[in-house]
Amino acid sequence: MPDSRTCALDRPGELVLVLGGARSGKSTTAERLAKDGDRVLFIATAEALDEGMRRRIAAHRRHRPEHWDTLEEPIHLSRAVRPLADRYDTFVLDCLTLWVSNLLLEDEEVSDAESVILERVTELLDLIGATGGRWILVSNEVGQGIVPASPLGREYRDVLGRVNQLVASRADQAYLMVAGMALDLKALDRGPSPARKERRPGGELG
Repeated sequence: MPDSRTCALDRPGELVLVLGGARSGKSTTAERLAKDGDRVLFIATAEALDEGMRRRIAAHRRHRPEHWDTLEEPIHLSRAVRPLADRYDTFVLDCLTLWVSNLLLEDEEVSDAESVILERVTELLDLIGATGGRWILVSNEVGQGIVPASPLGREYRDVLGRVNQLVASRADQAYLMVAGMALDLKALDRGPSPARKERRPGGELG
């Protein structure tokens, strides 16, 4: 971890959402967006529960700059980040997908897990809004495939979809990754600019 000096930040946190499917280039893009930061905290929500996940985590670590700090926290993000927030100017959270899965499994017996999870996400967004620096959040788009066979799988798909909507609504920038290329969702959401009226010969408007 860096020393106790704080970053001089004079603006609220900027929020960037990077969304996409598996192997769409989400993490690579998020890391590229963070490389201008002087003090970067990478927040990892994955847990190395099997050999395949251990290999994926190790591969991600190799690709990150050595001077970045890493915080591994699968559940209590706001509580873990809050005391460290003033030490950094850039935060990469990779990813919301696994965090929501961890929360859903932790609260599996709760009758309204979605409300609990959305409250946790809102708490994180409020922290981001109160913290200076740039926050880059990575998440998966899981609603475009087949309908999950299990009730838990369907609940997860629905909850993550609502989490993504909530984060996107609060984000300053939002990108959808497709085959390594980024679509600017905020620009698309604003819609096309009004059609320009053409002038006919003689100066009349068409």
